[in-house]
Amino acid sequence: MKNWKLKEIVVMSVLSVVFAVVYLAFLPVGKVLTGFFGPIGYDFIFGIWFIVSIIAAYIIRKPGAAFLSETIAATVEVLLGNAAGPMLLISGMIQGLGAESAFAMTGYRRYNLGTLMFSGMMAAVFSFVWGYFQSGYAALAGGYVLLMFVTRLISGAILAGVAGKALSDALAKTGVLSGFALGKEKRKKHAA
Repeated sequence: MKNWKLKEIVVMSVLSVVFAVVYLAFLPVGKVLTGFFGPIGYDFIFGIWFIVSIIAAYIIRKPGAAFLSETIAATVEVLLGNAAGPMLLISGMIQGLGAESAFAMTGYRRYNLGTLMFSGMMAAVFSFVWGYFQSGYAALAGGYVLLMFVTRLISGAILAGVAGKALSDALAKTGVLSGFALGKEKRKKHAA
């Protein structure tokens, strides 16, 4: 967290706490979808569990923002009573590493829609590999597992990447992010 400003740490932390609550709120939705569609039900909405990493990285634009925000959100979820317990910390860290890897691949220089969608997809890849072993996907038919994976990739791209950008851009329009990298970028574009 070298060269981080206090306000960046505070905003990342606040976002993480807010999305930890959002994540908990989506658990029953996932359970309903799983009841209707089987194990793939969660994959339809799995991207929502990556969104804070994309939002924090897009707003702050510093190495570690995606990983740390997702890790903090997972920690808060555990403290709020998520039934997954401490194993959720590992899941959050893995998801955060996946999202972070996309920004690292660009040298932390690209924060366009394509990169944000790729970040959501990388979080999906990392989380799916973890889930494959942790949740016993190997017991499922190969074609079904492939469909789950593709569904999670799409969910990561849309719910984390596209929705994360839309939420962040809407927040930037209010002016509250004027002191952050995203807010400064929006001001430059508006002035031009």
